[in-house]
Amino acid sequence: MAKKAVAAETKPEAREISRMQVKYNTEVVPALMKTFGYKTVMEVPKISKIVLNMRFGDIKDNSKSMQMATNELEMIAGQKSVPTKAKNSVANFKVREGQQVGAMVTLRRDRMWNFFDKLISIALPRVRDFKGISGNSFDGRGNYSMGVKEQLIFPEIAYDQIEKVRGFDVCITTTAKTDEEAKELLKLLGMPFAR
Repeated sequence: MAKKAVAAETKPEAREISRMQVKYNTEVVPALMKTFGYKTVMEVPKISKIVLNMRFGDIKDNSKSMQMATNELEMIAGQKSVPTKAKNSVANFKVREGQQVGAMVTLRRDRMWNFFDKLISIALPRVRDFKGISGNSFDGRGNYSMGVKEQLIFPEIAYDQIEKVRGFDVCITTTAKTDEEAKELLKLLGMPFAR
């Protein structure tokens, strides 16, 4: 009897599902099934990962600035970044093979959904003169890429603590077979595409 009570106490708590994930399951999946005529829920495209990539072109020789930029990317993503290194030496750009030239973060599952929610609900509406994002940035395989010009649009970044305004790339990878399916998926999730 005592063993059962101890086992019940040590069970992990149920994780909280993000509101974007709930929206996907309750609204987006039925709408996509109706639009594209999928026979099963497993055919419905979904977001598999989001990759954030920041390049250090102007500060690749300044380790303090690189560390600050990496910390900003990690604050935005909520996850540790991985350094990206140069594959080849290029004398004209003063780049040596193996030198760190950027940082990258790959988000999956809960962190991915939370970042996507933050991107479309908080960050993009804070862009000056925002008229929507381009609907032409799909790669032909259902993946979407966009650039963020200022890291200041994210609430984690304090304006007075940054060294320089810098941007990064956001690549949203989906399981969609075509760009049309991927665009409809992102549109239903709330991505503000320009008309």
